[in-house]
Amino acid sequence: MSNWSTCEISDALIKLGSPHGGHIPDIHCLSPRTDVRIAGPAYTVQMVLASDQTAPKLSAHFIDTATSNSIVVIDAPPHTKNAVWGGLMTAGAQAKGVAGVVISGRCRDLAEHRAAGFPVFARGHSTLGQSPFVRPSAINVPLVIQPQDNPEGPDAFPAVTVEPGDWIVADEDGVVCVPKDMVDKVIEVAGIAREIDARVLEDIKAGKGVQASFKLHRGR
Repeated sequence: MSNWSTCEISDALIKLGSPHGGHIPDIHCLSPRTDVRIAGPAYTVQMVLASDQTAPKLSAHFIDTATSNSIVVIDAPPHTKNAVWGGLMTAGAQAKGVAGVVISGRCRDLAEHRAAGFPVFARGHSTLGQSPFVRPSAINVPLVIQPQDNPEGPDAFPAVTVEPGDWIVADEDGVVCVPKDMVDKVIEVAGIAREIDARVLEDIKAGKGVQASFKLHRGR
């Protein structure tokens, strides 16, 4: 999946009937500063509010059980202002061979992630750590990541469900999730679209016009 941009993947998923194109909105690359693309299977982590006494507790730190080449995907409670990932976690993740982290929430210690060259994608950053605000509750569980500040009603952007092992691709344009049982089909559709767009681009550069080039090669 690393050969495909997040835009190409989203376009393919839309063509295959996905209502959201796999896009997890409003998560951006905060480390490193240079362009980066990561791709790998999701290792999911569910955070809960520290005040939640009913949610399960982990017996080991979630970084210690992460798998090599995976992408850690963390879902934090919405609108929390603290970070759920810091410099020590990046050090632990690199020691385990983790490819990067995607956070529906905040991180901190930006300078440490950037110095380490570790890919961190998040909604934002903070000076605050996890405690006493949130805690990890479960790993390798489905995450239902809701868009934040999403209007209600039929036009609301749908939530994205990330299952353990789904493919995560993240680059300068954003983050997408590809269900593991759709990977082959997405690659097939994305490959056809890339070939078509190459012909469209060639004609546009030749001065044949955007509308005419679209109609000739895309049929619209």
